[in-house]
Amino acid sequence: MANPMQSNDAAQGRIRVLVYGGGAVGLGIASCLLHSGGDVDLVARPQTVAALESEGLIRTGLFGRVHAAPDSFRCYSSLSQARGDSYDYVLVCTKSFDSSAAAQDLASHRDAIGRAHLVLFQNGWGNAEAFAVHFDTRHVFNARVITGFRRSRPNEVEVTVHADSIHIGSLFSVHAAPVERLCRAIDAGGIPCDTTDAIEKDLWAKMLYNCALNPLGAILHVPYGVLAEHTVTRDLIDRIVCEVFEAMTAGGYATHWARAEEFLAVFYDRLVPDTAAHESSMLQDITAGKRTEIDAMNGAVIRLGAEHDVETPYNHSVYRLIKFLEDASDASRPKL
Repeated sequence: MANPMQSNDAAQGRIRVLVYGGGAVGLGIASCLLHSGGDVDLVARPQTVAALESEGLIRTGLFGRVHAAPDSFRCYSSLSQARGDSYDYVLVCTKSFDSSAAAQDLASHRDAIGRAHLVLFQNGWGNAEAFAVHFDTRHVFNARVITGFRRSRPNEVEVTVHADSIHIGSLFSVHAAPVERLCRAIDAGGIPCDTTDAIEKDLWAKMLYNCALNPLGAILHVPYGVLAEHTVTRDLIDRIVCEVFEAMTAGGYATHWARAEEFLAVFYDRLVPDTAAHESSMLQDITAGKRTEIDAMNGAVIRLGAEHDVETPYNHSVYRLIKFLEDASDASRPKL
């Protein structure tokens, strides 16, 4: 017997998606959509576009190898080059510090994206607010991704770790039904994906995880598992998590655990072991001489704490150290 959900998808035709941002996450999600038969366009940097048009998109790693031929999708270096058709979804896969610019760019090209639902595949907290300035919040959704992607070449991405399904939902009290079709397409393309009506809790769970591990992994240049093995770094992790939890609670937000200690038990028992060999995206950015997403992670906690009289000295410390590494990396690059 035919699956009624699949029949409904068939009746609607191929899912039509614009992936805005051709980094590791953007290419990883695009590979799923292409593998499941989606109609996909990508907007990426010129070097990435050139590689994709020459060799196609390649995904390797945990969920197997996928190769999408160059003629199976379209890619552009600017929205102004896009074909101007209406999409079902626009997946924003830029770094968090580019959220405002991305929102403005997409808003100025409404003729290209039509009435698409926007789904933010981004790290940190505060991205949705940047898009709410320009778009109806009924069309803005967030994705929680705790799958690790690493881009080895401009057109090739590797899935390195996977801790849980991708979750997609709304921070604006909108039911997740509009993104069910997208979730099914990503899931069918190889990476588990589900809708949720608890995306706020999911995003703060990821904030707790990222704020504890991402900067320390970059500062100390070690994978996540090493951080959990030593008393000194475990103590720092515990203190950072407690500050995040206090700021989050004071700000009126919630996650899946009532107390920081409950999260830490799961963190050490399951979350870190599942991703023990992973090197933080912040370390990858520092090594490559790129700007990090510290402002949307620990920086967001610091700002939230300041708004609600919550002190965050440990988050301040790792924030400043990452800013030092960013500045040192920038200073070491040759000036053209």
